[in-house]
Amino acid sequence: NLKSGGVSLATVDVSARREQARSDVAVSKVTFSGAQIMSLPATGGEPDIAQYLTVLPGVVSTGDQGGQLYIRGGSPVQNKLLSAGLTIYHPFHSIGLFSVFETEAIRSADVYTGGFNAEYGGRISAIVDIKTREGDKKNFSGLVSASPFQAKVLLEGPIKRLNPATGSSIRFLVTGKKSLLPETSKTLYDYAVQDNFFNLGDTSTLTSSDIGLPDNDQDLYVKISLVGGNGSKLNIFGFNFTDDFEVPNLARLNWTNTGGGTSFNIVPPSSNVVIDGVISASVYN
Repeated sequence: NLKSGGVSLATVDVSARREQARSDVAVSKVTFSGAQIMSLPATGGEPDIAQYLTVLPGVVSTGDQGGQLYIRGGSPVQNKLLSAGLTIYHPFHSIGLFSVFETEAIRSADVYTGGFNAEYGGRISAIVDIKTREGDKKNFSGLVSASPFQAKVLLEGPIKRLNPATGSSIRFLVTGKKSLLPETSKTLYDYAVQDNFFNLGDTSTLTSSDIGLPDNDQDLYVKISLVGGNGSKLNIFGFNFTDDFEVPNLARLNWTNTGGGTSFNIVPPSSNVVIDGVISASVYN
């Protein structure tokens, strides 16, 4: 005959991060999320990964060309920045305060400042691997904000709502932002630009009030995610990043980075093997 009884168990803590720390040897690796970026005081009230990277150990930012990051003593061209496995050749805008990425769209970022595997080949100093999140699988939502520095918008929602039975869904995420400094600086920051700052010369009729701070950039990013119930996932993404830094009668530095592609994770049924990959292309002018 069986007798009823009970056993009082101690608390059990399950932590994916702790398990990863035991099984994954990460030398000089820093991982952070979009929420951590937004918790940092930021210029103009606009948190950005370009400002967050400069507070990490071994990272120094300098220069006025934007994104001049010296990590562990390496030059900027020895760093590699990835988004969804695609190399972004000019990830920071001219004044160096903002990147091409929308902070609210960043799921996580890994910064390797020491050793990294062969999958990150092509650079010898550091790797910054940024992963963007998928759109909301149940509801349509978004945000619109503006500051003296820039205006931005984010829209997300389901194209095909979450199926409770299968766990599958199709979602979209759209982000866009544009610099407002060329206009707002003429009134709010006129003290920052003197008439002789641009070395316009005696023949020029331009003044600082006509020019403002010469930082005109805009970014657009679109992502569509097809998520299966078993963990399989297909992401289709595209982007257009532009920057225009002009000093009249002296120089103009402008570039455009356009590209897109697809990334996938396939989890075969009854298998412990995961297949993933990226197919993408970009044009940088």
